[in-house]
Amino acid sequence: MVAKVLLAQLGMTVVLAMLFWGTDGRVTGYSALLGGLICVIPNAFLALRLAAPRRDPGAGALVRAAYIGELGKLALTVLMFGVVFTLVQPLAAGAFFAGFIAAQLVTFSGFLMRDKQTEETRDLKNGS
Repeated sequence: MVAKVLLAQLGMTVVLAMLFWGTDGRVTGYSALLGGLICVIPNAFLALRLAAPRRDPGAGALVRAAYIGELGKLALTVLMFGVVFTLVQPLAAGAFFAGFIAAQLVTFSGFLMRDKQTEETRDLKNGS
């Protein structure tokens, strides 16, 4: 499920970047791509932290991994924003934030997929 969401975020980022590139030009295209990647890369870091095997399989180790993953995700996001804002010139701010927000919104599709999967599992158990 996590891989599907990350791939969907990446796909949305690429499609949006191509749309911006095709309609408004190269600057808006790479701006949207960078915005989306600033969402996807930290999310992938968090997913890897949570999926990595641990010596201690207990709940405490999972909570520690989640805290470290979230802190790393936040740090990566801030760092990447800083790098883009200082090094990338010119940058189309509207396209940049559109890419970031669109990739963030794809995360909600994961919740919808999970709810649908839970519903299908419940229907199978009830024999419907």
